[in-house]
Amino acid sequence: MRRPLITPIVVLLIPGLAMCQDAARSPSPPSRLHAIDAQDPQGLRALFRPTGEPMHLVSAHRGGARPGFPENCIGTFANTLQHTFAILEIDPRYTKDGAIVVLHDPTLERTTTGRGRVAERTLEELKALRLKDTAGAVTEFRIPTLDEVLQWARGKTILVLDQKDVPMEARVRKIEEHRAEAYAMLIVYSFEDARACYELNKHVMMEVMIPDRRRFHEFDKTGVPWSNIVAFVGHTPPQDNELMQMIHAKGTCCMVGTSRNLDREFLVNRTGGTATTEGDYRALLQSGADLIETDLPGEVGSLLYGESAIPASKSRFLK
Repeated sequence: MRRPLITPIVVLLIPGLAMCQDAARSPSPPSRLHAIDAQDPQGLRALFRPTGEPMHLVSAHRGGARPGFPENCIGTFANTLQHTFAILEIDPRYTKDGAIVVLHDPTLERTTTGRGRVAERTLEELKALRLKDTAGAVTEFRIPTLDEVLQWARGKTILVLDQKDVPMEARVRKIEEHRAEAYAMLIVYSFEDARACYELNKHVMMEVMIPDRRRFHEFDKTGVPWSNIVAFVGHTPPQDNELMQMIHAKGTCCMVGTSRNLDREFLVNRTGGTATTEGDYRALLQSGADLIETDLPGEVGSLLYGESAIPASKSRFLK
C-alpha cells in the first residue's frame, strides 16, 4: 500500500536535487546577499554616476574565485555577494552546438575536468564536467550557461559580460531576451562596437577602455552618451592626473584593475604576515578611481568599506 505514495515523492525530489546540486554538495555560503538592484536602465546609469561619495562596491573579476569556489560559477557569485557588494565580470563562450556557456579559457583543462576546446564540445558534454577551484581541486560545481546566470542575477547584482568569442551583437540579443538592461552590461573593445551597441539598444551600458586623453577625445566624438559607459582606465592609475577628473566631468565613473598587481601583493603580504596593502587600495580611490576590479572582492570590499554606511546617493540600489 505504501509504494504509490513513495513514487510521486521521488519524482518531486529529483528535479529539486538536480537544480540544487551545486549548493547541496559544495561549500555552502551563508544565506544573506549584499544585493544590488538598479531596478531599471535609468537606475543602472544612476548607480554608476559619480557623485563624490564612495561607490561602495567592487567589480569581481571572473566572479571572485577562491578555494572551494571556481571562477565563472553561480555558487561563487553567491559566495562573493555574501562578503561585499560587487558587480560580476564574467566570460561567455560558444559551445559546438551554439549554446553560450560561462567559462574563461578557450580550453577546458585549467578550470574543468575536461580536455580540449570549449567550441568543440556540445552543451551536454560540457554539463557533464565539473569545475576546478583556484588551487586546481575538483568541485561539484558545473559550467553554467549564460541563460542560467542571467536568470540568477536579476535583483542580486550587475553582470559585466566580456567578449571572448561571443560578439557584441549576440551579447546584446541575450540581454534583450532576458530583459536584463537593468542588470547586465557589456565590455566592448572598440569604439566602433560601442557605437553599434548604442544603435542596437540605447539602454545597454558598456565598459570601455579609456586609458589616456587621446582615447578620451576619440570616444567623445562617437556620439555615444558618456552616461552609457563605465571607463576602464587601466590596471594602474593613469599617469595623467587630470584624466579621471575629465571623465568625471562627463558624468562617468572610472574603474581601475588590481588583479595584476595589488591583489598579488595582498596575497604575498597576508601569507608572510606583513602589513596589508590596504593603503594602496585606498590610494586608488583617492586618485579618482570609483570602482576597483579585483580577483579578491571579499577582501578588498571589506578593506575599503567594511561596515561603513552606504552613501545616500546609492542607498536605493544597495540592499
